[in-house]
Amino acid sequence: MTQPKIKRDKSFMLKTGKRLLGYVTETYKFRLVAVFLCIIISALASAGNAMFLRVLIDDYIVPLIGTVNPDFSGLLNAIITMAVFFLFGIIANFIYNRFMAILGQSIQRKIRFEMFSHMQRLPIKYFDTHTFGDIMSRFTNDIDTLRQMFSQSIPQVLNTLISITFVFFAMLVTSPVLTILIVIMLVITMKIMGKVAGNSAKYFIEQQNSIGKVNGFIEEMIEGQKVIKVFCHEEASKKDFDKLNDTLCGHATSANRYANTLMPLMANIAYLQYVILAIIGGTMAINNITGLTLGALVSFLQLSRSFNMPIGQISQQLNGVIMALAGAGRIFELLDEEEEQDLGYVTLVNAKYSSNGKHLEETKERTGIWAWKHPHGDGTTTYKLVQGDVRFYNVDFAYNKDKMILNDITMYGEPGDKIAFVGATGAGKTTITNLINRFYDIADGKIKYDGININKIKKSDLRRSLGVVLQDTNLFTGTIYENIRYGNLTATDEDVHAAAKLANAHDFITRLPEGYNTVLTGDAAGLSQGQRQLLSIARAAVANPPVMILDEATSSIDTRTEEIVQRGMDALMHGRTVFVIAHRLSTVKNADVIMVMENGHIIERGNHKQLIAEKGKYYQLYTGAFELE
Repeated sequence: MTQPKIKRDKSFMLKTGKRLLGYVTETYKFRLVAVFLCIIISALASAGNAMFLRVLIDDYIVPLIGTVNPDFSGLLNAIITMAVFFLFGIIANFIYNRFMAILGQSIQRKIRFEMFSHMQRLPIKYFDTHTFGDIMSRFTNDIDTLRQMFSQSIPQVLNTLISITFVFFAMLVTSPVLTILIVIMLVITMKIMGKVAGNSAKYFIEQQNSIGKVNGFIEEMIEGQKVIKVFCHEEASKKDFDKLNDTLCGHATSANRYANTLMPLMANIAYLQYVILAIIGGTMAINNITGLTLGALVSFLQLSRSFNMPIGQISQQLNGVIMALAGAGRIFELLDEEEEQDLGYVTLVNAKYSSNGKHLEETKERTGIWAWKHPHGDGTTTYKLVQGDVRFYNVDFAYNKDKMILNDITMYGEPGDKIAFVGATGAGKTTITNLINRFYDIADGKIKYDGININKIKKSDLRRSLGVVLQDTNLFTGTIYENIRYGNLTATDEDVHAAAKLANAHDFITRLPEGYNTVLTGDAAGLSQGQRQLLSIARAAVANPPVMILDEATSSIDTRTEEIVQRGMDALMHGRTVFVIAHRLSTVKNADVIMVMENGHIIERGNHKQLIAEKGKYYQLYTGAFELE
C-alpha cells in the first residue's frame, strides 16, 4: 500500500511542537500552571542554595578561622536555613514530577481516544491505502513517545530553562567577569550541540517511520502465516523482514549514535570550563581583582555546575522531545485525515400505519416496518416505506482519476429481486456493492434507493438498511450472543435465537460447551470457516434489513458446507432485495437477474435460461468454455 510522503523538516517539527503545546494547554492549563510554579520554586531553591554558600563562607566560616572560642550558633542557624531551602526544593521537585507523570498518562489517554474516535469516522479509502500495522504503530509506539516526553523530557527541559535563567542572574551578581567567560563558552557549546542534535533529529524521524513499516510488515505476515507455510515462503519472508529490520536498525543506530555522543561531549566541555573558571577565579580571588572573595568564588563555581549540568540534561532530553515530535507528527497526520463526508438528511425510522391505514407514522416502537423520513424545504416531512428498490443510472466510478473502474452502469433491483453479478476478478462486481453502501462516492450518474438519491440519505441510516455477508468473516472477541447481536444491539436473546435458526447456525451453537455464551477469541479460530460464515449470516439476519449484499459468501468453504450455508442464505434472502457476487455459478442459477461484467461494463443481463439461450459470455462461463479468473 502506497502512502503519501510528507516532508518532515525543521519547519514541520516547529509546527508540530506548537500544535502539540496548544493542544495540551487547551485542556490541562491549570495543571501546567501548578507544575510551572513548582518548577520555579525548585529552581529558586537550587540557585538560592548556591548563593548561600558565599554568605556561609564569607560571613560565618572565614571569621571563625583562628578564633580561640568560636561560636558556632550562627553557623548552625545558617545551615538550618540552608536545609529549609533544600527541603522546599525537594518537595516542589516531587510535586511537579508526580503531576507530570499523571499528566503524561492523561494526555496519552485523551489522544488515544480522539485517534480511535476519529478513525471510526474515516472513509474506507483510508484503510485501503494504509497498512494496519502502520496504523497500530501510531496507537502504540508514537503515543508512547508522547508519554515519555510529558513525564520525563518536558519537566526536565522546563526545569532546566528556568534554573539556567535564575542561575545566570545569580552568577552575574556574583562575578560579571566570570559570567562573560561562561557566556563565550556557552556560545561554542550551543553550536556544537545544535550540530549534533540536528543530525539526531533527522534520524529519529526516520526511525519512527521505519517502526511503522516494520509493524505493518509483521501484521501482514501474521495474518498470512498459513499462506507462507503452504508455499514454503519462510526464507523469502525472513529476507524481506531483514531488509526492513536493517533499515530500522540503521536509522535507530544513527539517531542514538548522535544522541549518545551529545551527553559525554557536553560533560567534558563542562569539566574543561570548570577547570578554566577555577584557575582564573582563583587568581582573581588571591589578587583581590574585582573584589572577588573566596566565598564568592566557591559560590560561583557551584553556580557554574548548576548552569552546565542542566545544559547537559537538556541536550539529552531534547532527543526524547525530537522523537516525540516525530511521533506526534504521525499522530496528527491521522487526526488530520479528512473524515467521511455526510450531507444526507433523509433518515431511517420505525414506522406504523395510521388508524385509517393510509399513511405512515413514525414510532419509537420496533414494528418491523421501516420508513424513510424525508424532511423538505417547505418544513413538511414525508414518510416513504422502505422496500429495497435500488437503481443505478449511468454510473461512472474510479478509485484513481487516471483509471475508470465502472463505466455507464445502468441497472435496477426491484423489491424482492435477487440480482447476481458474475465476471472475472477486477470486473467491478465488488465496487458496485461498495457504491450502494457509499463506502465510495460515484464520479458521475445517480444511485436511487426507493426513489431517493442515496446522497440525500444519511450514511449511517443507509447502511442500517443494508445487510452484508462477506467472504472474509470478521468475528470479535466476545460471546456468540454478542457477535450475533452486533447486527442489532437492541436484539433480545429470543431475536438472536431466531436469527441463528434462520441461518442454520442454531444446531452447531447448541452443541458447543457453553452454547450461545461460548466466548470467541482470535476471530473465532476454534470454529470452522462454514460455522463462522453461518454466524455472519445470523448477524445479518438479526438486523432484518430490506436489502442484502452477499459478496462471494460461499467461495471459501467446501461444497457440503456450502449447501448448509446456502440454505441459511436462502432463508435470509427471502422477501428481500439481494445483490449477490459469486464465483460459483451454481449459486446464482435461481437469481431473478444475472449481470455479466467485464472491464467495468455490464455486457449481458437476464435470467439463467435467457443467458444460456443467448450463448454469450455467460454461456461460455457456465459450460466451461471460458473460466473466471
